[in-house]
Amino acid sequence: MNQELVTNFPVTDRAREALAVSLRGCEELIPQDEWLKKLARSEATGVPLRIKLGLDPTAPDIHVGHTVVLNKMRQLQDLGHTVIFLIGDFTSLIGDPSGRNNTRPPLTPEQIKANADTYYRQASLVLDPARTEIRYNSEWSDPLGARGMIELAARYTVARMMERNDFHDRFKAGTPISVHEFLYPLMQGYDSVALKSDLELGGTDQKFNLLMGRHLQVEYGQEPQCILTMPLLEGLDGVEKMSKSKNNYIGISEDANTMFAKVLSISDVLMWKWFTLLSFRTEAEIAALKKEVEGGRNPKDAKVALAKEITARFHSAAAADAAEQDFINRSKGGVPDEIPEIALSGAPLGMAALLKMAGLAASTGEGNRLIEGGGVRVDSSVVSDKALKLDAGIYVVQVGKRKFARVTLS
Repeated sequence: MNQELVTNFPVTDRAREALAVSLRGCEELIPQDEWLKKLARSEATGVPLRIKLGLDPTAPDIHVGHTVVLNKMRQLQDLGHTVIFLIGDFTSLIGDPSGRNNTRPPLTPEQIKANADTYYRQASLVLDPARTEIRYNSEWSDPLGARGMIELAARYTVARMMERNDFHDRFKAGTPISVHEFLYPLMQGYDSVALKSDLELGGTDQKFNLLMGRHLQVEYGQEPQCILTMPLLEGLDGVEKMSKSKNNYIGISEDANTMFAKVLSISDVLMWKWFTLLSFRTEAEIAALKKEVEGGRNPKDAKVALAKEITARFHSAAAADAAEQDFINRSKGGVPDEIPEIALSGAPLGMAALLKMAGLAASTGEGNRLIEGGGVRVDSSVVSDKALKLDAGIYVVQVGKRKFARVTLS
């Protein structure tokens, strides 16, 4: 092993402050004492540390939950360290088995390329592009070849691989495990060898893969990386982790009004975890705000501040202000400044049919249920009669609090 790490450098207040930044909101930092030594060495020598985050482009968009680790990367980037945004175009061909109870279907190269094209552009809304190193793990994984893959596989045992919870549980339950799935943690670990990373970040579900990188670096005679895991962010429902498949997410490419309104929809309890993991406010500022709420200040004020911060990050301060005003208008029953313009024919037209044709309800049956529940308004007036038909004209139709359309009926 490289002996450079064990050489002691003076641990200054600045190094301890950098450690505090690293620890903010994190689940685990392993080993913490080694990371402090790396920070001290970096300060003494002026050589920035190499901090790695790998993401497989399994979907075309990034949601706010993904930005938890990106925020941490940005905090460390602002301390002067080199951040490496690694796109797993090779590992995506295998499929990450983390947290899976069955084999993940591998993506095609075409799907991977299409998704990867959007990843870095979206990540750059959080990271500083000028100080970010972007890499693709096919750079070193493709040239490894069959011989290199065999040599790599020889550096880890099946017994240790089966200690991994998802593999252990699947084996015990008699659920098939494909041999290629064992290659995923090996290849992710080899990324750390290729990049000579000092620290690798990931969600708590990535701990086994991150530790693999540390193990393989020692195997290849390198100084082992430290690992930092971040909590998985609960989505809008406050229960499940944020996920598109659970429809409890905020996409970072969503429009400003939708983003603002979604943040305001989270619970008062969840809000403080979101502040810790998503806000760039200092811990002291968040603590002061929480104390004000505990002292009687309306928690909505804090939530609005969080919503505006997140919306401004992915859009602009002006867009965040406009989204706040739009939300106020909707809350008062007002009409947003911009709503879809829809032209329909067939007047006089029944209300449920109109809702379906305008895309405000999936079917006439759903339209009738919305009317029965008092969730439909025409020109600000609640519609209570399912038999209502609208004559030719222009109407502002509202469903629930957020769906609007200006319908021109002929």
